[in-house]
This record gives sequence, structure tokens and C-alpha cells, in this order.
Amino acid sequence: MHRQRHTVVRALLLLSWVGFQVGCSTVEGTGRRRVMLVTQGQERTLGVQAYGEILAQEKRSDDKRMTEIIERVGRNIAKVANRPDFEWEFALLESDQVNAFCLPGGKIAVYTGILPIMKNEAGLAAVMGHEVAHATLRHGGERLSQQMSAKVIEELLARGLGDSSPEMRDAAMKAYGTGVNVGVLLPYSRAHELEADQIGLIYAAGAGYDPREAVALWQRMQAQGGSRPPEFLSTHPQEAHRIDELESQMSDALEAYEKAETRHGRGESW
Repeated sequence: MHRQRHTVVRALLLLSWVGFQVGCSTVEGTGRRRVMLVTQGQERTLGVQAYGEILAQEKRSDDKRMTEIIERVGRNIAKVANRPDFEWEFALLESDQVNAFCLPGGKIAVYTGILPIMKNEAGLAAVMGHEVAHATLRHGGERLSQQMSAKVIEELLARGLGDSSPEMRDAAMKAYGTGVNVGVLLPYSRAHELEADQIGLIYAAGAGYDPREAVALWQRMQAQGGSRPPEFLSTHPQEAHRIDELESQMSDALEAYEKAETRHGRGESW
């Protein structure tokens, strides 16, 4: 039985790998290969719908000064990203969450809980650059494509196991779910985060914000502490990993910073 299960696991992982190669394209700017099964139009429709639903449920911040700063910094970075086909929106939401998010088509929100860690405009620019990069790199559409692929393969597997015993079928389906999550979906999620850090760093620097503050931001984030799962079980890389990657890309970012039309440095602090 154990040998059969191991064989099934290997077959499932191979099936998943083959499935995720269908429809592969290359990410501009990083060269990574990816699966993309949805159009940009479909992404944007979903993004607009989801953004509207979130804004209807969440409370917008009454802090006019910070709202204006977020809008200004976001627009500066979006200008560097140069996607005139996007309808950029930036919102400040009242919440203790130490987070920000992006939805397809340029719909971005920042939670007030992350403002103390941002500390200044350059820290905000590091976060906003990261979120803008998620949008331009189409990470939302890619995640949707991966989920679609995984679901199709899961259904094919379930049909193929129709004559197997319930025990074997359950073991195979659990092995598939675990293998796809740990072996495919989570690594891609972490790759998205590092890509958004890389491209976002250049966006923020090109908009005139000191890119060195991105490292300081993640050092402050790391100092927050708290329990975290091992990186291979997480959607996000560990802070130390992100800091190392940002530092390795700093020379390119500083070059973009020196070429910026206006250099804001660290900008306004709060």
C-alpha cells in the first residue's frame, strides 16, 4: 500500500507539472515562465468587482493628510510603471492590519495598521511600488490561472480514480492537494512577492524615492517578530530573504533613483 501511494504521489506531481506548463508565457522584466489562462480584460473585470465589494465593506480612513499622501505617492509610482490602460485607484482603509493589497487593473488599498512601519514616504513608496508591480505583472490573473489548472487536473484525477478503492482514492486526492499546494502554488506565490519587490523597487526609485528605505522597511517589519510558518509552507518569503534580495538589486535601484526627474529622498515622515 505504501509503495502504491508513493507511486501515486509521484504520478500526481508529474501530472501537475505538465498541467502547469500548458499556456506558459514569460514575465517581462524577470524572464520567469508562467501559466496564463485569462485575458487582461477578464482580470480587470474581476478586479473592479472585487475592489468595489471590499470598499463597500471596509471603512475608509478619515485622515485626509495621509489619504492625500497615499494618492500622490501612488500616482507618482504609477506614472513610472507607464500603464495608461490601467484605471489606477488608491485607498486608505481603517484597520489594524499590517498590510496592503492590489487587485487586477490597478486597484490598490493600504491599511492604516501598516503606516507606523512605513514611517515615511519612501517606506510608503516601497509598499506602493510592490503593489503597483503586482498589477503590472498580472499576478492576480496568474494566480487565477493556476487555480483553474489545478481544478481541471483534480477533476481529471478524480475521474481516473473512479474504479479505485475509497481508501486509495482519498489518499491520492489528499496527496494531490498537498503536492500542488506545497510544490506549485506556494512557491509561485513566493515568487510573485519577490518579483513585486524587485520591480517595485525600481518603480519607487524611478519615481524619486530613496530605494534604501525598502530595506529599512523590511528590517522594521522583521523587528515586529511573531510566529511564522517555515518559508516553504508560507505564501510570502521570510523577511530576511526579502532583505537579501533587495540588497542584491540595490545598485540597479540606485541608478534608477539618480536618473529620476525629481528626487524626494525619504520624503515626509509621520
